[in-house]
Amino acid sequence: MPFFSPGDDPGSSFPELLRRIGMSPDIAANGSVVGASFAIPHATTCVALKYEGGVVMAGDRRATSGNIISHRSMEKVVQADRHSAVAIAGAAGPAMEMVKMFQLQLEHYEKVEGSSLSLEGKANQLSAMVRSNLPAAMQGMVVVPIFAGYDVRREVGRLWDFDATGGRYEERNHVSTGSGSLHASTVIKVGFRDGLSRDDAIQLACRSLWEAADADSATGGPDALRGIYPVVAAIDVDGWQRIDDADLAARFEAIVNEVSSR
Repeated sequence: MPFFSPGDDPGSSFPELLRRIGMSPDIAANGSVVGASFAIPHATTCVALKYEGGVVMAGDRRATSGNIISHRSMEKVVQADRHSAVAIAGAAGPAMEMVKMFQLQLEHYEKVEGSSLSLEGKANQLSAMVRSNLPAAMQGMVVVPIFAGYDVRREVGRLWDFDATGGRYEERNHVSTGSGSLHASTVIKVGFRDGLSRDDAIQLACRSLWEAADADSATGGPDALRGIYPVVAAIDVDGWQRIDDADLAARFEAIVNEVSSR
């Protein structure tokens, strides 16, 4: 066992102990890797909210490695199956791998059982996958998704968020994750009301990502120059439908005009 002088004692912090004996890169108190020889791309802000008849999910397209934009067009909102979707935040590599495995697991279940898993069962499966990533999360590669879909049995949209240990929490109206989640959730909280229409829910999701990008450097806003807009999708009884970029361009142009006119 290593010994330390009183002024150099790492205390009860296990990551600090590893750093002191040269077995790990510096790990900050929030779990992020600091001063490592490689930078891990991280996905940032995603939101989901209910509307009358389904749910809307949206996510920005930026991935960052520290203060560097590592990718401008990452897709963080991904269709899991016909009636559900996953939005990812955290370490991009493990998150994308987790989503692929989740999609495969749902497809396998449906082929073996002859019917799709219940929406709550899908949330449980994703919770187990997040929990299995805990050793990597302890090293800074945290994956914190949100899950949403249309429950064909209850005929209603439903939302879940997770913590790094696999904890699963169903939300009543809306949920957000990622570095800009505080700003995005504030916008949604102020604008949300029961019985939102699909169009109003899409508009509110777009506005929340706009405000998050305005306040959080890791969240990417609409990029009209490159034609890159957030991924926005609606899920209802008819299944997943992604909102096309032409529609989103018009919505964000209206937001720009409204902000400019103040």
